[in-house]
Amino acid sequence: MTSNYLIAATMAMAAVTFLTRATPALIPKKLLDTPWLHRLNESLPLSVLTLLILTSLSYQGLTPSFSNPKAQLLAAQIIALLLVLLVYHLSRQLLVSMVVGIAALNGVLWLFSFLS
Repeated sequence: MTSNYLIAATMAMAAVTFLTRATPALIPKKLLDTPWLHRLNESLPLSVLTLLILTSLSYQGLTPSFSNPKAQLLAAQIIALLLVLLVYHLSRQLLVSMVVGIAALNGVLWLFSFLS
């Protein structure tokens, strides 16, 4: 990669970031108060997080054997995800549910390595 390419890519990323941040300030208030935009604003974060979670699960190249490290990782991720959902549903504390998720993922992976 040349330095011109890197500079152009950085400038393009900066322009896209600026446009996405500046668009709400440039659009008239009348258009921002439409009902479909409010519905989109309510449902989009959950959709994006769902896609991020599903793409982060490591199920590529998975074989049915549970002694496979990839199967153990997928099982640990699903258990941690379910614990995060449960803790967030009960406490409504994002930081607490994140800490529980990280601890659960590491704890389940440790347990699987201990049992193997």
